[in-house]
This record gives sequence, C-alpha cells and structure tokens, in this order.
Amino acid sequence: MTFVAGVDSSTQNCKVVIRDATTGQLVRSGRAGHPHGTEVDPARWWEALRAAIAQAGGIDDVAAIAIAGQQHGLIPLDADGQVIRPALLWNDTRSAAAARDLVRETGAETYALRTGSVPVASFTAAKLRWLRDHEPDHAARVAAVALPHDWLTWRLRGYGPAGASPLGPDLGELVTDRSDASGTAYWNPSTGQYDLELFERALGHPAVVPRVLGPAERAGTVAGTSIVVGPGAGDNAGAALGLGAAHGDVVVSIGTSGTVFAVTDHPTRDSTGTVAGFADAGGSFLPLVATLNAARVLDAVAGLLGVDHDGLGRLALEAPPGAHGLVLQPYFEGERTPNLPEATATLFGLTLESTARPCLARAAIEGMLCGLADGLEAVRGQGVKVDRVLLIGGAAQNTAVQDIAAQTFEPPVVVPRPGEYVADGAAIQAAWALTGTRPRWPLSIAAEPPPDHRPVIRRQYARYAP
Repeated sequence: MTFVAGVDSSTQNCKVVIRDATTGQLVRSGRAGHPHGTEVDPARWWEALRAAIAQAGGIDDVAAIAIAGQQHGLIPLDADGQVIRPALLWNDTRSAAAARDLVRETGAETYALRTGSVPVASFTAAKLRWLRDHEPDHAARVAAVALPHDWLTWRLRGYGPAGASPLGPDLGELVTDRSDASGTAYWNPSTGQYDLELFERALGHPAVVPRVLGPAERAGTVAGTSIVVGPGAGDNAGAALGLGAAHGDVVVSIGTSGTVFAVTDHPTRDSTGTVAGFADAGGSFLPLVATLNAARVLDAVAGLLGVDHDGLGRLALEAPPGAHGLVLQPYFEGERTPNLPEATATLFGLTLESTARPCLARAAIEGMLCGLADGLEAVRGQGVKVDRVLLIGGAAQNTAVQDIAAQTFEPPVVVPRPGEYVADGAAIQAAWALTGTRPRWPLSIAAEPPPDHRPVIRRQYARYAP
C-alpha cells in the first residue's frame, strides 16, 4: 500500500490527510490552528504545518506530499530569505485603494486580457502596491514574492532564512502552480507566463517570482528524504481536485468566505471584475467568484436570535420562501463581489408581518445564498456550462440551507459528505506527481434535495442590489 499526504493551509487551520494513493481511503489525519487576523507571521503557518503532520503520525511512511493553501496572501522576502513583514492575507481590505489605482492606471479590460482578472483588494498585486505606497522601506527590501503555499513548499524542501534552514535562502528554488499564480494579477493563464511589467508596476522594481510548475510536475523532495513534493495549489483549485469536479459542475463553497467556481476548458476574461479568470490545478481553467460574507452571516444572526445553527435552520423553515419580503443584504464585513470593501449589512422590507424571528432567520440564509447565486449567474455568463451545483462547507450540512439552496439555485443541488476537500485535492496531486497518473477517487454524497426553484427569493433580493 502506497500512502500520500495532502495539506490544506487555510485561513483558520492547517489540516493534513494521509490517504491510500490507489483507493483514496483515509489512513489518518492531523490538524493545528492558525492565528486570527488579516496579517500573520508565516512562521506560525510553518509551525502549524509541522504540528499537524506530527498529529497525523508523521510522514515517514508517505511517498509524496503536496500543499494547498489560501490564495493571494503576500509573503515578501529579502535577499537572505527573511520574511520582511507579516503576510497580508486575502481578506485584508486595506489594499482596496491600491487595487483601484492599478486598475485606473492600466485599465480593467487590459488587466482582464493580460491576466484573466481585474485586481481587487484581495489580489497579490494590490497588496504589493499597498506595500510600495505605505511601507516603502519594506518594499525596497523585497527580493522575492511568495504566496502561502509557495513558501511552505519551499520550507518543506529545506529552503528558508539564512542560518535557519538546511539548504539556505535560494530564492530561485521558489515554485508555485498555475492555480495560485493566476490569483496574483500578474500571471497570464492563457499564455502560462508572468506579466512582469504588471508585477513591477505594482511593486516598483523587479524581484524573483516563483517558477510555475505543471499539474503533475515535481517540486522536489522533502528535505533529507526521498518523499516527492507536488507543485501545490490554491485552495479552491485543491477543492476542485478533491471533489473530482468536471465540466458542468459548479462548486458553491460556504466557509469563512463564499466561493463559486467551475472547471472549464477555456479561459475567461471578465473586464467587470466579477469573475476571476483563474487557472485550475489540473491543466484547465477555474472561473471563480468570491464573497467575503458567507457562514459568518449565519453565525451573526444565530447569535442575535440566541440559537445555534440547527435552531436557526428550524426557525428559517417556519417562514415561507421570501420571508414575507424581508431581505438581508449581508455585507457585514464589506464585500469583494460586488466590490464594496466599505459596505455594511442592511435589512430591507421590514413590516409588521416580516418582523419575526423566523423571517430574520430565513432572510439570513436567503441573503447569503443569493449572493452566491448571483456569482453562479456571473460564471454562467462567461460561457460556462452548469449542470449541477456541488454545495460544500460546514453550513452546507444544515438541512435548511440545503432546502433553501434548492429553492434559490436553478440547477439541481448535490451535497457531498463533509470532508477536507482541499487537503484531499492536495493528496490527489501528490499521487499524480508520484505516479504520473491522476487518480480518480470516489465522491460520497450526503444529500440531494429535490429541485424546488422559487424565483421570488432572488427577484426580491435583486430589488435592493447596489
């Protein structure tokens, strides 16, 4: 039996799964927490990775490993491989003005043509410009720019700061993959090349960028071992691999953020910036829409009503579709899609009839899902085929969320069993790098709510669109 390991270094946790490379059977797993906040010392991610591996029983018997991680995060390195300042995470919105400056200087259509996307606050290019404008001394020291999974892969292979790693600070050994490179806004998914003019426009000077590996290309080996290291992936691309998403599938993920993405054989270029034209981790493309407000919307309203998530769901199902006209626009923490970083949440349609706990519970679920349904329609508008919706994330296991999703989305909704799909995708990639053949592990389904599309839900939500 050959074992492979997959890592999900997410915003909140580091998760490690070890699976049989042939069948996908889970052998063991581990987890460690990450610090809260929108900027983090990457050393804490490295500590969490090692702790999660240890909790999973180590990797001495593992033949290959790959790391999937949160996209966009900026890790600036100096010539000695030292991290210059804490990493700016994807959900750090201080770079919103920098993104607008880049778009104004270059043009949205030009950005979409050259990188597949139009930068917003979350993208690496915007964070580089923020660094240049607000911390010029730090920006001047930047010799290389890495993303979270790039840096962790580099460290795992034995590279790192001078004096603190066995192989030292060889910046030329930084590697990444297509999916994560496509989230920078200075790499072109169509050509497979960096757009260094856009990179230097953001940072202000040249620097090393990671070499982009192919889907099954080996990054090297774990330091001091023969364990193969795969190229890694962005988290959403990892989830697509883990789910086995194919053409016609649209994945809707309800986690810390909300995402809508699909695997397609053609690149997309949306000059409005709604759909990011990312690459996937399998050689295709991954058009994606992201929202900042997802499961935390349910957390906030459940807390207000004094119930847990199950109680929120029970309350929501007491109200009819449309919640008697009550609409929650759920921009509690600003929003990425639509690009409103300074927005706040708003309740519309309060009447004597709708001012009731069940209506508020339902409006919370409908508002969260409507934002994601708008994303699905935007992806479909890029010529993407949509046959079914794969609904994942912790909130997707709530029966009320499943039933209301079947009323909100037009295509049929399928709910896979709970799983660490990002880490699983990394494990699939590790097996692929090891053998040269992509494994196809089975997907278990938890629920398939009957289609029950209720147009009133999205129609009244659209009435209050910004």
